[in-house]
Amino acid sequence: MRSVLGEACWLLHPRPTVLVVAVDGEGRPNVMACSWNMPVSEEPPMVAIALDVEGYTNQLIKESGEFTLNIPSRELLGQVWIAGTRSGREVDKLRLMGLKTKPSRKLRTPVLAGCVAHLECKVVRAVETGDCTTFIAEVVDAYAEPETFEKTWKLDKV
Repeated sequence: MRSVLGEACWLLHPRPTVLVVAVDGEGRPNVMACSWNMPVSEEPPMVAIALDVEGYTNQLIKESGEFTLNIPSRELLGQVWIAGTRSGREVDKLRLMGLKTKPSRKLRTPVLAGCVAHLECKVVRAVETGDCTTFIAEVVDAYAEPETFEKTWKLDKV
């Protein structure tokens, strides 16, 4: 085998990708694709996401202390690609993606209409981890379309 230490993190890919929404000081939403996400606690429910330290979404989450995780279905693959290949500092990704937001249940940050599940997250800790910030957040609300999720994902429906 050849050494791939410089690419070690890529050995763990592909991974499920979520759409992270965060808002600026005026409440304008930005969306990014994020595959560096994971659950870190069941009780209380907590998740972690790792974002580039220089990224726009990182800045927005540091300022607001919250974000939403939105689970896309297969049908949104094109929109996920747009969210992951452009910077919200430069373009309105939601407009490019043709997606709308809707109010979340407990946060100022909205969720994405058209996704099959949503997690509303309040940051409890931000840890600088090399070239990323890992945000650890409590999930304050979570909801899913019943035809796609019931205790586990119905993969033929997602």
